[in-house]
Amino acid sequence: MPQRFTYGSHAEQFGELTLPHGGQPVLGTVVIIHGGYWRAAYSLELGRPLAADLAGRGWAAVNLEYRRAGNGGGWPQTFEDISSGIDALAELPELTGVRGPVIALGHSAGGHLAVWAAGRKAPRVPLDAVVSQSGVLDLALAHRLGLSDCAAENFLGAAPEKDPERWREADPARSVPVPVPVFVLHGARDTTVPRELAENYVQAAGAAGGTVELRLIPGDHFEMITPGTPAWAEVLQAVEDAAAKVPG
Repeated sequence: MPQRFTYGSHAEQFGELTLPHGGQPVLGTVVIIHGGYWRAAYSLELGRPLAADLAGRGWAAVNLEYRRAGNGGGWPQTFEDISSGIDALAELPELTGVRGPVIALGHSAGGHLAVWAAGRKAPRVPLDAVVSQSGVLDLALAHRLGLSDCAAENFLGAAPEKDPERWREADPARSVPVPVPVFVLHGARDTTVPRELAENYVQAAGAAGGTVELRLIPGDHFEMITPGTPAWAEVLQAVEDAAAKVPG
């Protein structure tokens, strides 16, 4: 059963830790950041099947909740929560002595937040790698396309022309490179997040000297968060490959 922990006083500032069964070697920690176009209607419930499956394979799985648009989130609150939630891993006694990499696994809007988190300055708990699952990795293009009823502008609370610095700081495609490997997965039949967002990020990160790889995987937007599917098998492979990239 997942163990709940908090990292702040707000009702949405919490996470769930799922550990491998007793005696099983722990490979490392995977921080799951759910999607839902940053909106309050979607919660960490989306990440629970992933956490259970990863824990069964030897990973300590941290399923992170955060404030979202509609329940106190947005700029800068959501970003503060992601940073604080990851840094809270240092305080969890269950993870004391756990070795291995810390990998962020983010789906859709969670992919955006996972890649953003990899670029934090002087974090207490740095990430070692990121696996993005159809992440919204180019906010400017998401805005131009009006994805999900202009979700990016709703999330950031201002149009790009009103606060260009906010958009620059929040946009992974304009904050490259991050100092860790980024595996950019995208569903071959994904109609929710266009492939161009992934391609734009990979091109920008690669040109800036980042370690980045684009992988087209089977399925649509949701098969990659459904354990047992071929798409989920590709996600697991990417997590393993990300761990292999980490020195030591």
